[in-house]
Amino acid sequence: MQNFYASQDLRLRVPNETVPIEHYLRQPQRLVQAITDPRRIEVLGDGVYRLSLRPLQFLGVSIEPTADLRVRSQADGTLQLESVGCQVKGPDYLSFVNDSFGMALQGTLIPHRRDHYTELQGRADLHIHIELPPPLRFMPDPVLDRAGRTFLSGILSTIKHRIERQLVEDYRAWVTATLTHGEGTDQGSLRGRAVEG
Repeated sequence: MQNFYASQDLRLRVPNETVPIEHYLRQPQRLVQAITDPRRIEVLGDGVYRLSLRPLQFLGVSIEPTADLRVRSQADGTLQLESVGCQVKGPDYLSFVNDSFGMALQGTLIPHRRDHYTELQGRADLHIHIELPPPLRFMPDPVLDRAGRTFLSGILSTIKHRIERQLVEDYRAWVTATLTHGEGTDQGSLRGRAVEG
């Protein structure tokens, strides 16, 4: 069994708007939309979302991870994210991987209000464990560790860059819609995508 770990910090200044960002952050689906393409999200209910990542290359093998994430918001706008389930799709000869694959993702995003902006401070920690197929299993540990850290850091970095791009833009659009139409609780692109059962 091979274990890999990576972490990523986020500090993002968001200019203050008429409606404080804490109100926006109390809608967890907004953060989920900022993390990935809304077409790759299923709403499972009770604050849990299934994210299907695009196919990724790991040591020459193409895999497609799926993660079920629970996102909770607190009254002060703090968001907490944790994985509650995961699966990985890959070539048929790697079907055993799902039996050994495990992922733990924990993240926090905390708003710190200043005079003219709010600084969002966040951290994400990602752990995976997986049984590698024989050819990869015999690679030297330092090579595997470096490849694993690079792989996970790439996932976290992609999430960070999407948040930096999407969150501020979506927040501004949400403020405009809230002030114009009173749509502060709009579910955005995830409306009507709940999974039955």
